[in-house]
Amino acid sequence: MVQIPKQQSAQRSVPTSADVARLAGVSRATVSYVLNNTSAVRISEPTRRRVHEAARELGYVPHAAARSLRAGHSRMVLMPTAEIPVGPLFSAFFNELQWALGRLDYTVVQYASLGLTGEDAARAWAELRPVAVLAPDASAVGPRGVHVLKRSGARAVFTLGPHRVEGAHALLMDGRRVGEAAALHFLARGRRSIGVIVPEEPGLEHFSGPRLEGVRQAVRKTGTTGASVTELPLAYDEESAARLAARWPALGVDAVFAYNDEYAMLLMRALQDEGVAIPEETAVIGSDDLMLGRLLRPRLSTVRIELPSGRGLAELVDRVVRDPGAEPEVHDVLGADVVHRESS
Repeated sequence: MVQIPKQQSAQRSVPTSADVARLAGVSRATVSYVLNNTSAVRISEPTRRRVHEAARELGYVPHAAARSLRAGHSRMVLMPTAEIPVGPLFSAFFNELQWALGRLDYTVVQYASLGLTGEDAARAWAELRPVAVLAPDASAVGPRGVHVLKRSGARAVFTLGPHRVEGAHALLMDGRRVGEAAALHFLARGRRSIGVIVPEEPGLEHFSGPRLEGVRQAVRKTGTTGASVTELPLAYDEESAARLAARWPALGVDAVFAYNDEYAMLLMRALQDEGVAIPEETAVIGSDDLMLGRLLRPRLSTVRIELPSGRGLAELVDRVVRDPGAEPEVHDVLGADVVHRESS
């Protein structure tokens, strides 16, 4: 039996700010100012380096709960996870946002509250005492949920989605603009029978519904004679695409907005296997402007979606946290324009 020496088996004590102060040759207050990025006190750059080097050497990190007690509020920004897949575009946006919030000394926590909505979800989030909450959509929180969060100490509550909630700052993302951009592109090129792919996968109706309505809205607005819109359900698999492509001649569709680039690529392959010429017989547009779409033949036209910069949104969150009494604001943050390539 191997005997473990006592000095190896004993747990190391957790390093404290006092340990960092001794090693760096400064006061504990200076350690606190440096590691908490306090701007009210001027600290020389050499001193900042000594403190950071001492903290790294000792493996010391500030205690978030203790810092919250001193400040009277936490630096946690809670981002409940969405119950729907968001795709690479939104993932990149959220990654940039988290990075930018971190640069502003906030701790970003993603919270998996699947199955909880409204006041129940808000109570679960409030238990962590976040200083700000970025709810993935208005339906996930509701007015009473906003009230619960604010009573628990949240200084800023934001919703991201097509609707606003009383008491919360709204980052409106109107998906109708995506479908409208695709439809206007088709109509301007003489296409009149527009098919719209509606994914059958659960949860995507939050995106597909507004995009379908955007196509219909564009047809109504332009008053184009003889224009029609056909809803085309499609599962994300080759068998479903093949079945849809097999009955394509009977549909009489001369253009199709395929929800996004992935569904567009799936459908294009199936249509080409059926001998449907693209774009001569049917023009195709996706959305999200994925690199793979540019590598197809014909190259895929797409609706490029414009989202706000993560840095700008992080600065907005910080401003509201600093001024929690400000009236809730509404920001229209989604733009859409067509990148015209060979498929349309």
